[in-house]
Amino acid sequence: MRYLFEEYAFDTDLRELYRGAHVVSVAPQVFDLLDYLIRNRKRVVSKDDLINTVWNGRVVSDAALATRLNVARSAIGDSGVKQRLIKTLQRKGFRFVGTVQEVQRPADAVLTADSGGQIFRGSAGPGRSDAVPPDGHASGTRDGATRSIPAPRLSIVVLPFANLGGDPEQDYFADGVTDSLTTDLSRISDSFVFARNTAFTFKGKAVNVEKVGRELNVRYVLEGSVQRGGNRLRVNVQLIDVETGNHLWADRFEKPVVDLFDMQDEVVSRLANTLNAELIEVEARRAGLSIHPDAMDLYFQGWACANNGTTAEYMTQAQAFFDRALALDPGNIGALVGSARVNAAIGANLMRDDWIAHLTAAEVALTRALSLAPNHAQAHSVLGLVQSFTNPVQGIAECERALALDHNLADAHAFIGLAKFFLGRGEETEAHIREALRLSPRDTNAYRWFMFVGLAKLFLGADVEAVVWLRRSIEANRNHPVTHCYLAAALSLLGSPDKARAAAQAGLLLNPTFNLRRYRARAASDHPAYLAGRERVYEGMRMAGVPDE
Repeated sequence: MRYLFEEYAFDTDLRELYRGAHVVSVAPQVFDLLDYLIRNRKRVVSKDDLINTVWNGRVVSDAALATRLNVARSAIGDSGVKQRLIKTLQRKGFRFVGTVQEVQRPADAVLTADSGGQIFRGSAGPGRSDAVPPDGHASGTRDGATRSIPAPRLSIVVLPFANLGGDPEQDYFADGVTDSLTTDLSRISDSFVFARNTAFTFKGKAVNVEKVGRELNVRYVLEGSVQRGGNRLRVNVQLIDVETGNHLWADRFEKPVVDLFDMQDEVVSRLANTLNAELIEVEARRAGLSIHPDAMDLYFQGWACANNGTTAEYMTQAQAFFDRALALDPGNIGALVGSARVNAAIGANLMRDDWIAHLTAAEVALTRALSLAPNHAQAHSVLGLVQSFTNPVQGIAECERALALDHNLADAHAFIGLAKFFLGRGEETEAHIREALRLSPRDTNAYRWFMFVGLAKLFLGADVEAVVWLRRSIEANRNHPVTHCYLAAALSLLGSPDKARAAAQAGLLLNPTFNLRRYRARAASDHPAYLAGRERVYEGMRMAGVPDE
């Protein structure tokens, strides 16, 4: 069948999309999405309809669905703003609203196959020199074997955690960890996580992890176990790359058994946060090997660069990756949020004189992302960070909205602590950072969180404690220039001029353009306690040798 609309022809037999005489390249999943919307154009289709049909019931995040919809729109010359052909109906679903003409394919243009199972297009038939498979590359082999479709990025199945002790109470706990982790991993942007019903068919069975991964066509398999010894509970977990069979990551949690439900929440939140960072790093390494990277390859590389630190070099590299991703796919939610995070980092850490422009650019990108995916928790969280520098109360509300969408979002807790510091409530900051660390103790952003506490202590006059937290930040990641300058201020105020000057020089080496004029130009609020603290830090940095200009 061919469906004709505007200047496009959508051929379901050849699985090709044409614009005029030219083939438009679309990924198989995007083709299936368009196919379903066009075939069901007389009605509104729900998110569940799309997931059940296109993703075979996998758990799919709102961000992943929004990204695929925008790729589909882009392929047919539409956009999330115009919605000329694919319309989003809030709280209802989606509908293809373009005028479509159905055309039956001629009988001699059906797909044919040779004796080896190779599929050919059109009437060329076997043995013809112009015979090619419908998707433009071999979809089978001459011996009749089917070539497997590459597993989607960030595709993962969480196998039921094994209860090694056999105690029924721990069995419930193990199932709960599996179930909750499946749900929480689906919140990772653009992840594809098999639903629990599929995963639990493997419960209690001896399975070959690599075979399971290949059968389900996922890149990663997560397996784990639960074992109780006395009053302590141990949880072991490991992440396996199906393609290579390599164990990419493993961890162990061991805690006293007090409240199994609370412990389940803590284990799941720590695993989800850690796996998010691990999977981004693994996917970025894969993307670095791609000769022709697509938008998602560039997205992963951008986040990997951004996680390295806030030096000008890393920020420039990260922004370049996100810009390239958005040039290929303007509706890529993850790249929009990544670009905003880079701009927010540049503005928040006073890396350049035009810091206001960077905060504004971040807010524009986040507004765009949230127009496409209103429930994207990370976008709300980063927007909360940006707004904290102009309206901390509003920033707190935005972060609380993010946490309502994803209670494991550790960054949002940390940003609330920062905003309260701006409001002159620095004594509350540490508690919020400790909550972030409880959820994600080895988070790639922890160095920023340590700095928030150190800065709050410094503003409160607790200079010894400030030094401890600021040094902890530098130990976690030395590539954060402004932390060195804040440490210099604390050491100056404690009467250690030599150490203060050394800290200031370390910061200026990472960011030679930082100066006191830039620091004084930005005040996040007019609270008297906050403004008094700013003067203390200014004087401390001046004594340490941070230049005026």
